[in-house]
Amino acid sequence: MTHKTAFVTGAAQGIGAAIAARLAGDGWRVVLVDRNAEAVTRLAAELTSSGGDVTAKAVDVCNADQVAACVASESRVDAVVTAAGAYTDRGFFDLTADDFRRMTEVNLIGTFLIAQAAARRMKPGGRIVTISSRGALGGRRFAHYAASKAAVIGLTRAMAMELRDDQITVNSIAPGFTDTPMTRSAPAELFAQWEKLESRGRAAQPAEIAGAVLFLLGEDAGFVTGQCLFVDGGKSLGGLGI
Repeated sequence: MTHKTAFVTGAAQGIGAAIAARLAGDGWRVVLVDRNAEAVTRLAAELTSSGGDVTAKAVDVCNADQVAACVASESRVDAVVTAAGAYTDRGFFDLTADDFRRMTEVNLIGTFLIAQAAARRMKPGGRIVTISSRGALGGRRFAHYAASKAAVIGLTRAMAMELRDDQITVNSIAPGFTDTPMTRSAPAELFAQWEKLESRGRAAQPAEIAGAVLFLLGEDAGFVTGQCLFVDGGKSLGGLGI
């Protein structure tokens, strides 16, 4: 039996790792893509020991040649999930053009490069899922991040229109505040304050984000394209809460 093959970027930890684990558990062949060679190789070994069909690729998603070689290394490409991303905390008046360039390079261009390389090889029924963010709606101290993630949503919709006739769906998942190594790098008291601001009083777990991604990769989502699904416990609804 030939298993479907999915590429997951940013797979070494956090949301990307949770997505990779779910896919491996559901019988996909999973290509773990991350620039952290040690971490992604370690995760691949763990998933393989649990029976998963998994391989690790140390790739910088901003390097077009590396991305192209990675995608070409597999005999088939059925899906790609672009979970690689970058974030820094900066007040508006502290931001520089270089801050914007870095966010754009990783979050937007890194998403585009592997999506394009994968789409070139996909057959009808292919799936592309980008990982954007509730942060695309705006917020304090991350204008550069918000701009890059809003651009990911725009790119998702544009790709969906370009690939519609090829019967390749393109959708985005926009996580809210999620418990990952990146968010846990903040001081514990600050993490706790952030959690209290969430509608459920807690951060999302990476597995909860992965579940939404698996839906968009599945047969039941074959008629869904160009959409952005917020997975944030309802906080993006806004309103007065009364």
